[in-house]
Amino acid sequence: MELMDLLNLGAKVIQGNSDDTTTGIDVGSIASALGSVLGNGSEGVQETKGLDISSIIAALASSGALQKIVTSWVGSGENEAISGDQVTELLGSDKVKEFASQLGLSEDSAKGALADALPQIIDKATNEDSSLASSLLEQVGGINGAMDMLGKFMGKA
Repeated sequence: MELMDLLNLGAKVIQGNSDDTTTGIDVGSIASALGSVLGNGSEGVQETKGLDISSIIAALASSGALQKIVTSWVGSGENEAISGDQVTELLGSDKVKEFASQLGLSEDSAKGALADALPQIIDKATNEDSSLASSLLEQVGGINGAMDMLGKFMGKA
C-alpha cells in the first residue's frame, strides 16, 4: 500500500466512525490532517516523506501499556484497540491538538478519530504486502531491528 492509500484508509475509517462530527468531513481533508500528524514532514500530505513509524515504536519505551497494543498492530494477529488518552500518550498532545485544529474538531473527537484510524494505518503500513513496509522497517534497522527493539521494550531481549 502506498502512503496516500494508507492515509485514505485511515480517513475512511474516521469518516465512518460513530462520531457525528467526523462523518461529514471530506476524506481528502482527513487524509491531509493524518499526513501532517503521522508523517515525517509537515504541512500536509504533499510534504510528508512517509509515516513516522519509528517515533511511534520509540514511544513504546515510555509505556508498558502501549507496548502490547502497538505490537499487535505491527504483528499479524488481531489489532488491539487504543483509547483516546493512549493516543495522546503515543503521539503527544500537540499532535492531537494539531489534528483537531486542522479538521475543526474538539480534542475528544480528534482523539477518538485517531484511536479508530491508527490501528488500521499501522497494521496496513507494516503488512508484508505493503510497498511501504520495507522503507518503514528501514527506519528501525530492518525486520531484525524492529523485532529486537520490540523485544527490548517488552523485556525479552
